[in-house]
Amino acid sequence: MNDFDFLTGTWDVANRWRTDFLDAASPWEEFPGVTHASRHFAGGANFDEIEFPTKGFAGLTLRLYDTERREWSLYWANRRTGTLFPPVTGRFADGRGEFFGDDTHAGRPVRVRFVWSDVTEDSARWEQAFSVDAEATWVTNWVMEFTRRAGEG
Repeated sequence: MNDFDFLTGTWDVANRWRTDFLDAASPWEEFPGVTHASRHFAGGANFDEIEFPTKGFAGLTLRLYDTERREWSLYWANRRTGTLFPPVTGRFADGRGEFFGDDTHAGRPVRVRFVWSDVTEDSARWEQAFSVDAEATWVTNWVMEFTRRAGEG
């Protein structure tokens, strides 16, 4: 249940997202972020808040580990709406975390996938993808590359 312990501390985040989250051919836009993460419930919970200074918004993620189901639920909220998005759930296996859920984007139902990979002491990768065809195809639409700030962790 300590899968997200690596995230504790302060990270610089290189973001890139598609200008249209449902169009794999749309261009990427890049922007910075800074996140501060903390560990709770002896590793069974994790919280981080991320600021996107050039975008004028912030978000937070609450991650909770279900000890009976042995899986994580990840809840995202952003400052613009002040509401929690539906959770994605899943687990880590062989150093890779995959989490799935259902949501809507631009009024369309989407299947959502988060992937955590390439986790080291000082770096990690997160990506988000949407499927509109029951997971037959995915559009990766947001990628974050995390670099730990010196002296943090």
